[in-house]
Amino acid sequence: MSEAVQSATATPLLLVEDLSVSFRTDRGTVRAVDSVNLHVDAGETLAIVGESGSGKSVTAMSLMRLVGDNGTVDSKRVLFDGIDLGALSEAQMRKVRGNRIAMIFQEPMSSLNPVLTIGKQVAEPMVLHQGLSWREARRRAVTLLQRVSIPDPEDRLDSYPHHFSGGMRQRVMIAMALACDPKLIIADEPTTALDVTVQAQILALLKDLTRETGAAQILITHDLGVVARYADRVAVMYGGRVVETAPAHELYANPQHPYTQGLMASVPSLDGDPGKRLQTIPGQPPDLANLPPGCAFAPRCPYARDECRQAPPPLEPIAPQHLRACYGYE
Repeated sequence: MSEAVQSATATPLLLVEDLSVSFRTDRGTVRAVDSVNLHVDAGETLAIVGESGSGKSVTAMSLMRLVGDNGTVDSKRVLFDGIDLGALSEAQMRKVRGNRIAMIFQEPMSSLNPVLTIGKQVAEPMVLHQGLSWREARRRAVTLLQRVSIPDPEDRLDSYPHHFSGGMRQRVMIAMALACDPKLIIADEPTTALDVTVQAQILALLKDLTRETGAAQILITHDLGVVARYADRVAVMYGGRVVETAPAHELYANPQHPYTQGLMASVPSLDGDPGKRLQTIPGQPPDLANLPPGCAFAPRCPYARDECRQAPPPLEPIAPQHLRACYGYE
């Protein structure tokens, strides 16, 4: 039974069933996301974790219908707040995107327009989606910048992105995401380019703001250690598939997929032996244009057996709310 089917009776805010995304390339068709099932409840923070190329960002971009002309998105259904996003026209989707679902991209300097002031960029969503005048939107923009702890917010409205540090630019992106009081915020690697102190500040800020507003959040990251304190549930992706998902406390206490265990073993521990080398996962991430017929992790897995190399294992429950896609590990 899929996670999506399990959660359907609970009426989640976002329900994704059998989502697949393929891209046409010079090397042929690349299946970047393969039969992904996810759900996010109102007010919940779901972290999607995995190495680069595992399909995390493509999953998020497909939910926002931003995959590009060479991409094809297929799904059984993608329901958001009772609305089938796949059935919406592009004009209807524009009313959802940036309004009811907001996205924070991983590199704010390339996401912010360098020739527009911060005030104009924060105010614009409110003018477009909520019908506010520029004067009203600018006044609310001051409140939003204050809310994300930008000092002297009224004076900073007329500044440009290059006047801000990386951490401050990310705070501006969060203010833009909150502008229309969305029900779902997708944060795609929001702390990648920031030092560890600012990372903690940004993640704590996002958690506090979603708690205050009641918004749900999808937090995309490659670092299991980053989300330990901030996620309610974690979905681990590898080779375009979800290989394990569980409540965060359960996943950290009892990881059940060999890939999840490898990711956690590679995170340094403060109470560990300082002279001990960190563990690594042998081999390389899979080539999505040439995936093996079975489990994508099998070539790197110490527990792989013949069955693992024949067909991808289904994502199945092994404990309440804990699902795993694995044949070989016990």
